Amino acid sequence: MRALIFDFDGLLVDTEASAFHAWRQVLAEHGADLPLPAWQAVIGGQSSVTAVLTHLEAAIGTVDREAVVARWREKHLTTASRLPLRDGVGEFLEAARAGGLRLAVASGATRDWVGEHLERIGVRGHFAVVSALDGHRPKPAPDVYLAALDALGVPAADAVAFEDSPTGVAAAVAAGLRCVAVPNEVTSGLGFPGAERVLPSWAAITLGDITHDRSKCHRD
Repeated sequence: MRALIFDFDGLLVDTEASAFHAWRQVLAEHGADLPLPAWQAVIGGQSSVTAVLTHLEAAIGTVDREAVVARWREKHLTTASRLPLRDGVGEFLEAARAGGLRLAVASGATRDWVGEHLERIGVRGHFAVVSALDGHRPKPAPDVYLAALDALGVPAADAVAFEDSPTGVAAAVAAGLRCVAVPNEVTSGLGFPGAERVLPSWAAITLGDITHDRSKCHRD
């Protein structure tokens, strides 16, 4: 094992929960609700904003979409700008670096968004590569993972991916990677077809589970 590749949103920092709760607050201002299953159906791709707006308009009629999105973005960014790494992530990254593994991010978000947050929480230097949406097809297409592997100079057989959404797992598997799922608040309880293991938290796995004992990475 030579490299580990991580999604960003919802996996390293729980911005997925922030986005969901911000949408629920905005829709509540319009007298509507956003059920969790409706959000879960679009996590990990690029259709979430359109899907939520369509859901809102189906409930109350035509809205000023630009104003609604601006209101959501304001609420989401206010919360997301203060979020730390998920519990256990920092220790796992440190152990991986100490073990001589190369680390990369393969995110469905833009490079500016990912880079800003990695710098903010002080872990940008952990990652040799940041592969983001810019210029690539969104997940579940494997593009960001293939780009990360290419930049690392590592074959898929020598790397493991980490994801928090079924869409992300599908992208990693399509790139030929083994994938471990670590769901967050809003993806917990979903099915993760293709994941070798689905963990309740980062505390449920050690680096040794990944690098030394492949038998522990089973399908749950």
